[in-house]
Amino acid sequence: MQRIYIFKRFERFWHWAQALLVIFMLASGFEIHGLYKLFGFKHAVQYHTVAAWSLIGLWVFAIFWHFTTGEWKHYVPTLDKLDAVIKYYLTGIFRDAPHPFRVTRLQKHNPLQRLAYLKVKLLINPLIWITGVLLLFYADWPAWGIGRLQLGTVAVLHTIGAFLMLIFLIVHVYFVTTGHTPLAQIKAMITGWDEVEDEQPAAAK
Repeated sequence: MQRIYIFKRFERFWHWAQALLVIFMLASGFEIHGLYKLFGFKHAVQYHTVAAWSLIGLWVFAIFWHFTTGEWKHYVPTLDKLDAVIKYYLTGIFRDAPHPFRVTRLQKHNPLQRLAYLKVKLLINPLIWITGVLLLFYADWPAWGIGRLQLGTVAVLHTIGAFLMLIFLIVHVYFVTTGHTPLAQIKAMITGWDEVEDEQPAAAK
């Protein structure tokens, strides 16, 4: 094993801040729907709204950081080794097979992770934010020319987006525990340092 510095300071801050805000929004959002009582409806709505604007602000900084540092390249989808990675998670991981993807400073995410993040950015996030903004500014619908839009439909779509995000979060947490130790990838996102297997010498290939 060798230790390499993978996740930069802002990257770690952005990841954990986003995770906390998303979890808080899920908790407050489901309370707004009446699933349980935690903050009280009025406070849940207020907290949910503040968290939403906070997350939007965080995303603006994160997008700026990713494009100015070139880190956006780690999220470009690729089909290279995708079949091997899927096969690994379906069967290989249960046979203690080696992971077909090797983390490096230039490639932080495997092909399956990249596709998952693409799905979040192109499907789940837009669904949540568009419907969320519509719900927040419901009183302005007539002025926007969308007065015929059904409030119930928008609310249902927003809830669907929330459940999709919850599913992504659960799956994400599961895959995080599939490193060489259950907490290895969590530790890497805290310290920035990850432990990866040494490359095999050419003669052994």
